Amino acid sequence: MSVRLYVGNLPQSFDAKELEALFTSVGEGVRFKAVNDRDTGASRGFGFANVDSQAMAETVIEQLNGKEFGDSTLRIELYERRDARTPASGSDRRPGAAPTAARKANNKVVHADNVDSEAPDPRWSGELSKLKALLANQTVGV
Repeated sequence: MSVRLYVGNLPQSFDAKELEALFTSVGEGVRFKAVNDRDTGASRGFGFANVDSQAMAETVIEQLNGKEFGDSTLRIELYERRDARTPASGSDRRPGAAPTAARKANNKVVHADNVDSEAPDPRWSGELSKLKALLANQTVGV
């Protein structure tokens, strides 16, 4: 069973071979992949390592977590999938922020380049079309 580790606090520029040598000094079977920025290709400061067993993962964490690498102190811990984490209440992650309700998606036009004084306000055009549809569906009992 493969165990995934989060490797954080990597220097902005580092030699991948040096880091692989560091992992190999702990034991064989450690595979590392750095996460790079899509646009620039520069390191984002973290990556993931896969090891063959839970015992090897604990050994890597014990020996390398907090170790100096380049000009940074490595942070190594077991990787926890995002969907496995407890979801925060609301989307605001600031401490003490009130939970927010999910907003309903409205396709509103809030600005128009060509202003027609005879045309209805574009901010209300969606509501106006709903009212017109309701009126068209009503039957008049005469």
